[in-house]
Amino acid sequence: MSYPGYPPNNQGFPGQPGVQQPGSQLPYPPYPGGNVGQQGFPMPSAYPPGQPSYPQQSPYPPQVGQYPPQPSGQFLPQSGPYTSNLPMYPSSAVGGQYPSTVPGQYPSSTNPGQYPPQASPYPNAQLTSSYVPQSAAYPTQSAYPPTQQTSSVYPNMTAGGYDGGSQGLPQAAYPPISTPAHYQPLSSSPAQKKSNPTLRPANPFDPRRDAEILRKAMKGFGTDEKSIIQVLAHRVNTQRQEIAVQFKTMYGKDLISDLKSEVSGKFKDLIVGLMTPTFDFLAKEIHNAIDGIGTNEETIIEIICTASNAEINNIKMAYHKLFGKDLEKELMGETSGSFRRLLVSLCQGQRNENTFVDVASAQADAQKLLQAGELQFGTDESTFNMILCSRSFCQLQQIFLEYHRLTGRDFEDVIKSEFSGDIENGLKAIVKSVRDKSAYFAKRLHESMAGFGTNDSALIRIVATRCEIDMVDIKNAYMSMYGKSLETDVAVRIIFYFLYVLGTLYSQGVQSLNFIIIFNLIIFLNP
Repeated sequence: MSYPGYPPNNQGFPGQPGVQQPGSQLPYPPYPGGNVGQQGFPMPSAYPPGQPSYPQQSPYPPQVGQYPPQPSGQFLPQSGPYTSNLPMYPSSAVGGQYPSTVPGQYPSSTNPGQYPPQASPYPNAQLTSSYVPQSAAYPTQSAYPPTQQTSSVYPNMTAGGYDGGSQGLPQAAYPPISTPAHYQPLSSSPAQKKSNPTLRPANPFDPRRDAEILRKAMKGFGTDEKSIIQVLAHRVNTQRQEIAVQFKTMYGKDLISDLKSEVSGKFKDLIVGLMTPTFDFLAKEIHNAIDGIGTNEETIIEIICTASNAEINNIKMAYHKLFGKDLEKELMGETSGSFRRLLVSLCQGQRNENTFVDVASAQADAQKLLQAGELQFGTDESTFNMILCSRSFCQLQQIFLEYHRLTGRDFEDVIKSEFSGDIENGLKAIVKSVRDKSAYFAKRLHESMAGFGTNDSALIRIVATRCEIDMVDIKNAYMSMYGKSLETDVAVRIIFYFLYVLGTLYSQGVQSLNFIIIFNLIIFLNP
């Protein structure tokens, strides 16, 4: 059954495939090009032909520069984010009818009843820009003139934001370093300095041959000190240990014991210091400083406050090996107060040894030190202890700079005004080592020879242990600080001391001369 104005049953709506019923009459005349199996006019919509088409509601707001308006009775132009282009499909020439192709829709297929293939769901259009160009990302502020670009730490950045939005993200780049307040490695930091010794490994080196020379020098009546000096003053500590092993293997005797029996005085002390493994020697020096009545805090400060983590751990192991005791407990029993806490912290060997600085952290630490010292009544020693014993030498350099910026005072002067006694000397030793360890040891050498007499142990200890590390730098610092060479002061001080105190004893004079010879050889060998 059918009704006027509606298609017959089983025929389907226009535009859909249907089945032709026998005997049914079509309401429309045949038209070539209709759908397969259908002889009626193909209708792309549900509205009858000849009636004005209804406008389509566009999902996007209209924009300037899009499709031109079509004649009356056709679809409104479809808006979108694309600029106008030449029409891709021709419009219908008959007014009031549907165009053969509606812009933005699928074109008519060459195969009836199918959609044509599409390369893209959008018409070909040139994309001028993803975004509308912006004149300014933010409103102009009074601190920056609108006509003048302001400098920024990042490239391609102006006061109005990024340049028009047309460039990519800026690359992170720091400005040229003009002040120390930047995250940067400190090339002059002590942790990055290369070793600059005066004594280097002998090459070629034959420990058996050297053992034979030393045996011959000590055999028979008298001692050939010249041969002993020639061998020991030109070998580094590890090579001397190999000579000692070969000496015991070949002759069944201990080399250090034989040397002690052949020489005396300062010359013997220096020879024994050179023949002893470095960390064993330093452990013995600490033991001598705390053994007996009283404590030599200067020796403890010189060794502990200037040592690296590895050096402290090696000294602790050597101390336990030689004396069967824990170094930390020994120091706790011989010291007290803030100085004891300082030594206990350093004995942990847990200082940060990174070579980079964190400026923000340095500024925060400088504020903490200021509040713990100058800005309060009394001094919070724990804050100074925590920062000076845990921060790396490079970081401490930056902290001292930030403190000077805040207060205008040198940090060493702050230590003098806030502390006294052994804790003052210990903290000052750390500060001096951070700034220039070579200058610290140059001052220690000068103090060992200052006044009446000579501090023999400090003089021998520094020469024996620093000659393979930085003795060249110590010599240069000594000349810069005191205007004279180190070897001149050593020779003059020792000769004067022996001539004045020990009189005319020939043997002591000979030993003093040998001491001066080997001392100067070690200091000025391979300058």
